[in-house]
This record gives sequence, C-alpha cells and structure tokens, in this order.
Amino acid sequence: MEIFIEPIGRLINEFSKLPGVGKKTAQRFAYKIIDMPESEARAFADAILGVKRKVKYCKVCGNFTEEETCAICRTREQSVICVVKEPKDVAAIEKLHEFKGVYHVLHGVINPLEGVGPNDIRIRELLARIQQGGVQEVIVATNPDVSGDATAMYIAKLIKPFDVKVTRLAHGIPIGSEIEYTDDVTLARAFVERNPM
Repeated sequence: MEIFIEPIGRLINEFSKLPGVGKKTAQRFAYKIIDMPESEARAFADAILGVKRKVKYCKVCGNFTEEETCAICRTREQSVICVVKEPKDVAAIEKLHEFKGVYHVLHGVINPLEGVGPNDIRIRELLARIQQGGVQEVIVATNPDVSGDATAMYIAKLIKPFDVKVTRLAHGIPIGSEIEYTDDVTLARAFVERNPM
C-alpha cells in the first residue's frame, strides 16, 4: 500500500530530485505547497516556468541572462576576464562588489574520471575571446581542488603564447580561523603562496 496519494507522492518525488533535498525535506516542501493558498502555489509554479522559458546563457561569457548578451558583458571593461566553473560562481564574486572586469563561465572543469575533457567545457570560446585582442589578464577562479587546479593549469598553458597575464585566486588560511584547526593541505598551500609584507 502506498503511504501517499498519487499527487502528493509525485510532488515529493519531484522535490527529492533537487540537490541536497532528501525524502523528509521533500515531504515538508510538499506539505507546505498543499497548505499554501492557490495563488501562492500558482506564483511558485509560474516562477519555475518563467526561469525555464526566459533564462538562457550569454553568448559571450556563458553566464545567465534574459538577453543575448548579459549586462556585465555589455557594460564592463573587457581587458580582464575572470574564468569560473559555473554561473553561481559569478554571483558569489559579484556579491563582493570588488571585481570590475568580465567573466567567462566554463560550465564545468576537466575531470577525466567523469569523462569531462577540455573539449567538453567552454575553453575554445575563451581562447576566441583572447584572440580578438584587448585582453590583458585572465584570472582563473576555479575551485582549489584537483579538477579545478588541473583546469587552471591547462588554461594557463594555452594562454601563455598570447602574451596575456594569467593569475589564479590566492588560497590559504581563512580570515578569523586558527592555525591549529587548519587542515594540512590548506596550511601547506598558505606557506607556498605567502605574500610579502
């Protein structure tokens, strides 16, 4: 015998497909939807459909946009490109209000174990942007893990002949943390990438 009637079971099943949402959380979400006024449930469903219909990738950088080209690519200085793995990384950097250049979203990183090679992510598009001229620096802001580091090194190697400065985000001990609680890899990297005072 089924625990949930079909419409509830189906909704729970759909919610549980979201990352980080287990069966219990999916059930709470489903119950919340059931308790919502129909107008709120309709607004929720319309927001989901609106995202699917309106959001696309910028033809230049690969970030989310409603236009052919995103606002960042249309209005920012083009001489510095920050390379990131996913659009959500653009949002994280933009929250800082520090970076004034443009982005290039790879939509993945090189990961041979998962069958992702250089041709499976947007590296060719990055090189095409650099070949157009005017780029002075490429900041590689992929995650500080094996795949992110491999991707960063691969990109740096490809860009080297273009006489464009390639930098990588600094890694090290987080502000406000204590050295005794820092993991060995982070502490070792902090020593290697130490800055002059």
